[in-house]
Order: sequence, then C-alpha cells, then structure tokens
Amino acid sequence: MARESGVTSSLSVDLEEHFQVSAFESVVSHDQWGDMPSRVERNTDKILELFDSHGMQATFFVLGWIAERYPELIRRIQYADHEIASHGFSHVRVTNQGHDEFKHDVDKTKKLLEDVCGTSVKGFRAASFSIVAENAWAWDLLQEVGYEYSSSVYPIHHHLYGMPHAPRFSFRHKEGGLLEIPISTLSLRGFNIPCGGGGYFRLLPYRFSRWALRRIIIKEQQPAVFYLHPWEIDPDQPKQRGLNLNIRMRHYLNLHRTEERLNRLLEDFRWDRMDRVFLGQHVEHSGAQVGRAIQI
Repeated sequence: MARESGVTSSLSVDLEEHFQVSAFESVVSHDQWGDMPSRVERNTDKILELFDSHGMQATFFVLGWIAERYPELIRRIQYADHEIASHGFSHVRVTNQGHDEFKHDVDKTKKLLEDVCGTSVKGFRAASFSIVAENAWAWDLLQEVGYEYSSSVYPIHHHLYGMPHAPRFSFRHKEGGLLEIPISTLSLRGFNIPCGGGGYFRLLPYRFSRWALRRIIIKEQQPAVFYLHPWEIDPDQPKQRGLNLNIRMRHYLNLHRTEERLNRLLEDFRWDRMDRVFLGQHVEHSGAQVGRAIQI
C-alpha cells in the first residue's frame, strides 16, 4: 500500500526496559532494576531493523540509566541516523521532583548522552508525560540547560498524567520559551481523543489509529506525533507479579499484535525524526493563548 499523502509526521521511541514503566512503581523499586532480566537491546535492535526496512528515521528518548549500561546500543541507534534525545535519568516523574532535583537530572542526562553519542541532544520527554500546569517551570529549566524542545505533554485526561487544555499542536508556553510538541490527539465534540501511541495503539483496533492519524495529517495538515516502547513488541517478556487487573491488562494486552501494527503504521504514513520535522518551524501562539492553555 502506498503511503498517505500529506505532511511528514514524527515517530519516537521511549527507550526503557519492560520493568521501568511508572505503573510498576508499587511492585518494582529502582533498587531492583539492576537485578531484573534485561530485554532492551534485543527489542531495540528489532525495532531498528524494522525502521531500516522502511527507510525511515525516528527519535529515541533515552533513559540515562540505559545509556550508562548500554552505550553501544545508543551508538547503534545514532549510526542509523536516528535522533538521540533525553528521557531523564531514571524515569522519575516531574511531579515528584523539585526544581533543583529536576534541573540536575535533565542536565546530567543531557551531558551523559552527548558524551556517549558525540552529538548535541536537543529534545526531552518527561517520564509519563509529567509536565503539567503545576510544574510549567520545568520548561524554563530545560531551556536553561540547553534543550531546544520538549515532547512531554499529552493533552488528555488520564489518572497519571495529562494537560487536557493544552494546545493539541506544537506551541511555546511563553514568548521565546521552549518549544513543546504534544503527543497527537483527535478533537471530537470538544474532547481530545488519544491516538498518538502507547497503550491506546495496542488496546484499540488499528483501523481507529489509521483513521485518526489520517484526519490529523490529511484534513488538519499537521504532523502527527506518535510514540512506542521497545517492550511493546515483546510478548515473551517476564510477567510482573502483584499487579492489579487494570494495570496488568493495560501493559500486557495485545503485545503479540504490536509489531504487525507498527509495520502497517510505517507503511501507511511518512515518518521522520522530531528535530527534522519541528525545529526551525515557525510556531505562532500568543502569551495569552498559551497562558489560558496551561492555567488549569
């Protein structure tokens, strides 16, 4: 099938292990991470092969914890012309960090990734999209330490994250401020419907994702912003014990279908790195508009 016409969209990978998701915090502590079976290299190499087969590049938001342990993996990603960006050091939500802790975390991770890959790191994504109205100061600190953009907002209602009244498309939180690139949503009857990846991509039929992304790319003429994790193509990953039914279903349901769906997604649309799609693009938002969007 030929790829859809319209603007080029951006696909990203949150590079983390299967046990590092925020939903597992109650059963897997950070102190246990070093003792858990690692699957990030095999899963990421599989994704790299899939991307290469489609001749496309993506942005990889890398945990500093991963980069310290698997620097050659990060270099393989970079050598394939994918963008290396920061996902913070150890997947701590910004809502659980103070100003100084957050600044130290993002500065440390940026420098680590730049040492590993030898190129400038421009982008950042907060763990669990945890930049919200109450910690909008995070954008200023990211800009202060040298980041050029963030992709840390999902403009939806969710029990763990979300800034539902934020703009759906790229914006600056103030004049001259850091560029924020939200995960894609579809606006229907005044509500933002998630369609930018993660669990929604696995739980809902692929035809919904394709329909929603087509509306954004073709009808609204905006680049879609889509994300996934390496563990989402790994149905054989070890199952964590002690999870409630809701978390267990959200994490493990349809893992066996994700790789095939991802392959269709790459066939159906045109994708590239976030820095190429967004940086240099003129983004218009007045201070009043953005102020209303984040004052929730």
